[in-house]
Amino acid sequence: MIANELQKIVGTKLEHPENENWGDYAVFVKPGAEADEVIKKLRELEFVESVARTGGFVNIKLKDAYFSNLIARVITDSEWGKSSMFGDKRVMIEFTDPNPFKELHIGHLYSNTVGEAISRLFEANGAVVKRACYQGDVGMHVAKAIWGMMRLKLGKNVTAKSLGEAYAAGATAFEDNSEAAAEIKELNIKLYEAKSAEIMKLYELGKRESLMYFDGIYKRLGTKFDFMYFESESGKKGMQVVEEGLGKGVFKKSEGAVVFEGEKYGLHTRVFVNSQGLPTYEAKELGLAPTKFADFPYDLSVIITANEINDYFRVLLKCLDLLYPDLAKRTKHIGHGMVKLPGMAKMASRKGNVLTAEWLLDEAKKKVLEIAPDATDPDAVGVAAVKYAMLRSGIGRDIEFDIDKSVSFEGSSGPYIQYTFARTQSVLARAKGQGLGAKFDLALSTKHLALNEEEL
Repeated sequence: MIANELQKIVGTKLEHPENENWGDYAVFVKPGAEADEVIKKLRELEFVESVARTGGFVNIKLKDAYFSNLIARVITDSEWGKSSMFGDKRVMIEFTDPNPFKELHIGHLYSNTVGEAISRLFEANGAVVKRACYQGDVGMHVAKAIWGMMRLKLGKNVTAKSLGEAYAAGATAFEDNSEAAAEIKELNIKLYEAKSAEIMKLYELGKRESLMYFDGIYKRLGTKFDFMYFESESGKKGMQVVEEGLGKGVFKKSEGAVVFEGEKYGLHTRVFVNSQGLPTYEAKELGLAPTKFADFPYDLSVIITANEINDYFRVLLKCLDLLYPDLAKRTKHIGHGMVKLPGMAKMASRKGNVLTAEWLLDEAKKKVLEIAPDATDPDAVGVAAVKYAMLRSGIGRDIEFDIDKSVSFEGSSGPYIQYTFARTQSVLARAKGQGLGAKFDLALSTKHLALNEEEL
C-alpha cells in the first residue's frame, strides 16, 4: 500500500489536505534538518510527483501514472484491499442484541449495521471472525410481555407485532396499576423458577416467534451469527462469578442485594444481584465473558452497543479486570450513537410506538420503487440506502436519517454506489467483449489524454 511506504519515511500520521489542489497526502513535520531529510526521501520515490512545504505541513502529490496503474491492480487482483494485519487473530464480535418478546427497532438495526461492517473489516485484514448475538430472554420485560399475552388472550398464532402490543400493555399496567405491578413481579420470579407449565408454554411460544422474526430480518440484512447467547444461560454463570467476587471482596452485600461500589474507581455503584436474589443484567453480562471464551478462545472480544450504556460498560469492564484481568485486556466496547428520524417521536416500546427495523427497511424499499418502478431487487437497494446512511458518519455520534437523501440515486448514498458499481461492470463487460483487457499506460499519453479532475 502506498500509504504504508510513505508512513515509513515520515514516521507520523498521514492526513488528506483540506484543499485537494495542495496534494494527495499531508504530514506535519517540524522544521529543521530532519524535515529536510524527510522531504528529500519523499522526492526520491518514483510515484511522487511533487513535495511542497506549507507552514508546518508537507504536502505530497502523487503521479497520475500511479493512479492509472492502481486501477489495473484493483480490477485484476481479487485480494485487493485485503491485508494480513490481524494475521489469523481470533476475534469475536457481539452486536445487535435484541430482546425476545419485543420488536427489533431501528437502534438494533444501527447496531447490526455497525457490527457487520466491523466484522467484515476484521475479516478483510486476516482475522478469524465469529459473530455473536446476546439476547435478553429473561427479566422484567419478559414478565411484562407474558402478562400482556395473558390479558390479550394471545393464542398459538402469536406474531412479533402482537408480542410488541402485549409488552406495551404489560409495561403500561406496571407503571399505572400497583396490583398489576405486583402480579408482574411475581410472574418474573415464576419465570426464573420455570415450574409453571402454563407460563412456560407462553414463554416458549413467544421466544420461538421472536427468534424466527429476528432471523428473517438478519437474512434480509445479510448477517448470520455463529453464536447465540441468552441471559437465561449467562445468568447462572454470572451468579457463580458474583459469588467468586464476593469472596475476593470485589462485591459487597447491601440491603439484601449484592453491589459493586464503583466510586472508589471513579465509577458508580451498580447492583449485580437484587434483593430477591435474582441476577441483574450486570451479573448476566459478567457471566457472558468467560462463557464466550470457553466457546471460542478469542484474542479480542468486541462488544457493540448504543453509547447510552457506555458508563455501564466502564463499570462492567472494571469488574472483569478485577476478576479476569486477562479477559478484560482482550475486551473492547464500542458505543455507537442513536438514530433520529426528523419529525418522529423518541422511541419507547412501553408506549407501543417503536420505530421498527422492518418498518424502516420497508419504507426505503417503497421509496426505491417510487424512483425506479422497474428495479429488479428494490429491497437490496433499500437495504444499501439504510446501511450506507448509518455508516457514512462517525460511529460515536448520533445520526439523523433522511429517507429522501438516503435513497437518492445521486450524491453520497448507498444506491448511488450500487449504480456506479453496476456501470463500471457494464463498461468492463463491453471492453471484454471487444477483446480489451484491463491495461492502463499513461507513459505515452499526450497532455489531453491525461486523467481529468473527476477521474482523479
